[in-house]
Amino acid sequence: MIKQTLTALAVCAVLAGCSTETTQKTKSVAAQQAQVSRVEVDNMINAYTKNFINHQPALATSLKLDSTEFGQYANRLPNYSLAGMQALQIDMHKAAEQLNALQSKNLSEKDRLHVAVNEVIARYYAGDKQFSGGYIDTWGGHLPYVVNQISGPLIDIPNILKDQHGITSEKDATDYLKRLSAFATLTEQVRSKVADDASKGIVLPKPLFPNTLGYLNNFTAPDASEHPLVSSFAEKLNELNTLDDKTKAVLVKKAANIVESEIYPAFAEVVQDMQVLETKAPTKVGIWAQPNGEAFYQHEITYLADSTMTAEEIHNVGLAEVKRISEQMDTILKDNGYTQGSVGERMQKLSEEPRFLFADSDAGREELLAFLRGEIKTIEEKALGLFSSLPPQAVEVKRIPKAVEAGAPGGYYNAPSLDGSRPGIFAINLKDMKAVPSFGLKTLTYHEAVPGHHFQIALNMLQTDIGLMRQNASFNGFIEGWALYSELVAYEMGMYENDPFGDLGRLQAEAYRAARLVVDTGLHHKRWTRQQAIEYFAEATGSAMSDVVSAIDRYIAWPGQALGYKLGMIKFVELRDKARAELGDKFDIKAFHDLILLKGARPLTIVESDVDAWIAVQKL
Repeated sequence: MIKQTLTALAVCAVLAGCSTETTQKTKSVAAQQAQVSRVEVDNMINAYTKNFINHQPALATSLKLDSTEFGQYANRLPNYSLAGMQALQIDMHKAAEQLNALQSKNLSEKDRLHVAVNEVIARYYAGDKQFSGGYIDTWGGHLPYVVNQISGPLIDIPNILKDQHGITSEKDATDYLKRLSAFATLTEQVRSKVADDASKGIVLPKPLFPNTLGYLNNFTAPDASEHPLVSSFAEKLNELNTLDDKTKAVLVKKAANIVESEIYPAFAEVVQDMQVLETKAPTKVGIWAQPNGEAFYQHEITYLADSTMTAEEIHNVGLAEVKRISEQMDTILKDNGYTQGSVGERMQKLSEEPRFLFADSDAGREELLAFLRGEIKTIEEKALGLFSSLPPQAVEVKRIPKAVEAGAPGGYYNAPSLDGSRPGIFAINLKDMKAVPSFGLKTLTYHEAVPGHHFQIALNMLQTDIGLMRQNASFNGFIEGWALYSELVAYEMGMYENDPFGDLGRLQAEAYRAARLVVDTGLHHKRWTRQQAIEYFAEATGSAMSDVVSAIDRYIAWPGQALGYKLGMIKFVELRDKARAELGDKFDIKAFHDLILLKGARPLTIVESDVDAWIAVQKL
C-alpha cells in the first residue's frame, strides 16, 4: 500500500535528479526515439483535463471556464454517489497511467517535468484505492467523510452557487434554477454515499456530529424565500437590466419553490440518517480506527504533506519545533513583563486583555475588517522590496458566513476566477471575538492574503503556459508551506517593527502550525483521544479554547492536511538558506521568489531540483 501511494513522489524524485539504473536505461532508450512533440503532450493533457472538468462542473464555474472549450457546465453539478466517485477515480487513475507511460518516451526536459507534475495531480484525484470511504474534493483530494462539520458537497456547493454562479442573462438564471434542482439530487447522492460508507464501517467520529448536524439544521432554518440560495439569486437578478420585474419575480419564486419542495426535504433525510448514525458512531476519533485507516493516513501524508517521512518522524519534528518557538515567545513575554505561568497560559491571558480585543458587536467586527484591509494595503506597498512579480488581481476581505462559522477555520482564502474578473477573497471567522485578538491579525493577513495565498495562487493562475490542471493544482505542502513562509517574510520586511505583541502573534501562529504536526500525528497515528489533543494544543498555542476545539475537530475530519504548513515552510527556508549560503553576494531574494512562484505549485522535490539548478547557473 505505501509503495503504491508513493508512486507520485517517486516520479518527482526521479525528476529531482535521483540517478538510478532504471532512469538511465529509460534515458538511453528515449535517446534512440524521435522526440515527442509538445503538441502530442498537450493533446493528452488536454484530454485528461477536459475529462476532469466534465466530472467537476462546479469547479468550472469557480474558474469561469469558457463553455465553448469545456462544454456546457453551468446547469450541472458533480455526481457524489458511489458510482460518480468511482467513475472519477477510475478516469484519473487511467490518466495517471497514460502520463506515466508518456515519460518513457523521448521528451524535452521541460515537457517531462510538465507531464510528471500532471501525473502527480491525476494520482491526487484518483485517491486511495484501498480506502473506499469519503469523496474526491477538488481542493483536498481524497477526504474520508463526505458529510462533516467543515467541508463537503453540502457546504461547498451552496457557496459556489451563491457566490460564484454569475447571472448576466436569462439563460444564466434558468441554468441556476436547474442547478438548484440538481443540488437536491446531489444531496440524495451524498446521502447514499454516507449510507454506503457506513455499510463498510466508515462513519464520522461521534464528536463531530453536533456541529455537523448544527450546520445541516441551520441550512434549512430560514423560510425558503429568505434562504441565501434564493436571496443571492434575487440580488443578482436585480442587477440585470435585460429582464423586467415580473420575469424576475417569477424566477425568484421558482427558486424558492425548489428550495422548499426539493432541497429542504433532501436535507431533512440526510439529518435523519445522520441522527441514526450518531448513535453508533465511533468514539475513537483517529483515522486509524476506520477500516484501512492506517494505510489511508500514509496516503494523506504522501499527498497532503508532500512527504516521505513516517508519522512518527513528523511527530518528533513537531515536538522540537514547538519547543524552539516557545523559547522565543518566552523571551518576548518576559521582556514585556509577562513572567508567570507557562507560555500557553500567558498567551491565553494576553488574548483576554481588552486592549487587544475588538468589540463583540457589528461595529467591532467592521472595525476589525477595516484593520485587515489597511494591513493588506500597507504590505502591498512594501512588497516591492522582496518581490518583482505582484499579481494584478485584487484581494478582498470578508467575514465567513454565520451559517457555517461554527465549524469553519479561523480564516481561509478563495482564489480569484481564472480570468481575473472575480477577486481573491480572504475570509475570516468572527464568531468568537476573543479568538481573534489584534496581535494575531497581522500574521493571519500575511498568510491568507499578501504575500501568502493571494500572491502564490493568483500568480499561479496567470501562468497560462502550464495548463489548467497546474494552474489550479492543490499541492498542499507547497501552497500552505508558502503561506507560512510568507509570515516569516513579512517579519523580514519590517511589518512587526516596534510591535513586540504582533511578533508574539507571529510566533504563536508558527507554534500553532508546529503543534499541528504533533496533534495530527497524535490523533491519527499515536491513537490520542480528542481530549488529549485539545489539552496539548491549548497548552502549546495559548489559543482561545473555542479555537482549539474547532481546530482539533478540523484535524479529525481532514487527516494529514494540517501537516503541509510546517513541513512546507521548513523546506522553503532550508532552500533559501542553502541558496544564500552558496551564492553569497550573488543571491537575489526577488529572483528566488520568482523561481518559487512563477513555475507554479509543484511537488517540493521538484522545487528543490529547480533551486539547485538555479544556484548552479548563478555561480557561472
